[in-house]
Amino acid sequence: MKMLQSYHMARLIGLTFWLGCPVVAYSSGLLAEPLPMMTPTDSLKPFETDGCSLFPDGVLWDTTLWRECCVAHDMAYWKGGDYWERLAADEALWSCVEQVGEPAIGVVMLLGVRVGGSPFWPTPFKWGYGWLSWRGYKALTLSELKRVEEQLIEQQLLRPDHD
Repeated sequence: MKMLQSYHMARLIGLTFWLGCPVVAYSSGLLAEPLPMMTPTDSLKPFETDGCSLFPDGVLWDTTLWRECCVAHDMAYWKGGDYWERLAADEALWSCVEQVGEPAIGVVMLLGVRVGGSPFWPTPFKWGYGWLSWRGYKALTLSELKRVEEQLIEQQLLRPDHD
């Protein structure tokens, strides 16, 4: 019976996190008050990239030929946004790889990111991977865009604007 209660508690906790309402469970099986939701503005992770996730960064004779294309693409994926922003990021990756002289590789990469980069996959490289809370296809608010800019400035990946 205890195992069955634990199973149902785990399912409930998983469901509440999925729905966006985290809770705390006690060993007695009682639930506490819901925790205040972390907003995406409060939960942006530092930008990280591995280059071309699950794909080579270049060819044998130039092992980083299109790596910069992938880093720019990763930055867009880290930030996230709406569906059209993702499409633009994916097409920019394709175009960038094409410009370094590998149009066929660009097409393969475009197909890969269109299938594998969805925000609905539980992967570390999905669309909007910089946010701790799931976003799906949601345009960033002005405060979220400001948080992205602050994070990139803090990591010295973007220079502050001096008007």
